[in-house]
Amino acid sequence: MNKFMQVLENILLPLADKLNNNRYLTALRDGFMVALPLIIFGSIFVVIANFPFLDHIISKDAYTAYQNALGPASAATLSIMGLFVIIGIGYKLTEHYGGEAIYGAVVALAGFLILTPQVLDKVTGVIPTFTLGAQGMFLGIITAFVAAELYRFFVNKNWTIKMPNGVPGAVSRSFSALIPITLTLTVFLVVRILFSYTSFDTVQNFIYTIIQEPLTKLGSGLPATIVAVLLIQVFWFFGLHGQIIVNSVFDPIWYALNDENLKAFQAGTELPNIITKQFVDSFLVGMGGTGMTLGVVFLIFLIGRSRQIKELGKLGGPAGIFNVNEPIIFGLPIVMNPLILIPWLLAPVVVTIITYVAMSTGLVPPPAGIIVPWTTPVIINGFLATGNHWQGGALQLVNLLVVMAIWWPFLKILDKNYYETEKKGA
Repeated sequence: MNKFMQVLENILLPLADKLNNNRYLTALRDGFMVALPLIIFGSIFVVIANFPFLDHIISKDAYTAYQNALGPASAATLSIMGLFVIIGIGYKLTEHYGGEAIYGAVVALAGFLILTPQVLDKVTGVIPTFTLGAQGMFLGIITAFVAAELYRFFVNKNWTIKMPNGVPGAVSRSFSALIPITLTLTVFLVVRILFSYTSFDTVQNFIYTIIQEPLTKLGSGLPATIVAVLLIQVFWFFGLHGQIIVNSVFDPIWYALNDENLKAFQAGTELPNIITKQFVDSFLVGMGGTGMTLGVVFLIFLIGRSRQIKELGKLGGPAGIFNVNEPIIFGLPIVMNPLILIPWLLAPVVVTIITYVAMSTGLVPPPAGIIVPWTTPVIINGFLATGNHWQGGALQLVNLLVVMAIWWPFLKILDKNYYETEKKGA
């Protein structure tokens, strides 16, 4: 066991360090964090707009009017979430370089809009909202990276307009950014013109066909999800924030899948994806935090004998209800504890498979694309994530029992060791 752990440590710690310090993955993660409050706002109103049984209580016309009144909340946030992510990435990456972050944000947004076709059903001067959401997500991310890098390059070349002393700072900075922004956006304009002569017609079509569609299909499958979940668990075992590391790679895929489900849910059609952002956040993380340690807390109260374990349960219980599990991870401890490596890795994989099978067979509806705040307690979380279906909450309860069953013998051994140590000490 010690040799195996040493091999894992030698391989994973350098990898995790590189991923944590990668400026692009950091900017991507922080860009999604910028968009998160807006996404949650839109999701809350999707839940309210589709409140269960309301369509049976009021008339059809009143229900339609009710949904239309609340519709702009999600249309102005969830449907165009790509725009907020682009702004966040451009801002954070430019800020990392020590540049004027606000100009990095706006040049990223403008570059994306230049590459986005502004035509819908032969009507020019309009931008289809689907290009600003899931379908345009990957192009937006790439554009934000390239725009921020080009802007920094031109600034570092000192291709700027220097204003004399005495000119207000805001005016001086605006003129200083003029040439770098102009050159950066010119590059994007040239790219758009060149692609208009290809079979793809637009950069959007090229990125979606060549990159986004294959990656999305890969990320929507069970094997890739199991690998992602395992990596999250392994990184956390070594004291590294596995979700930050792994999610920075998978979030663009999971959010795109999530958005597809949301559109289908709002349209009343069949949900196309099982694996989405909310699949991971609600049915894995949303049960006490990473590793679903709320099940461990319940076990502590059921079988705990040692004072250390009992006190940990009292400390970690209230936080675990709201999916905060650092007290358990570092207090049990889970980090670098070979006694619990097997349940720590096994339980999330088993739950992932159970959840996928339950949804693929129709026993439980797939996630409806609604972003549920990560602190939402278990059962309520599953109910909301599946579009107000009780089966979502029931599945979380079943998964919690599965986690407890897997952890039972290992926690029993750990508790016994602590109990005997305490007896000797007494």
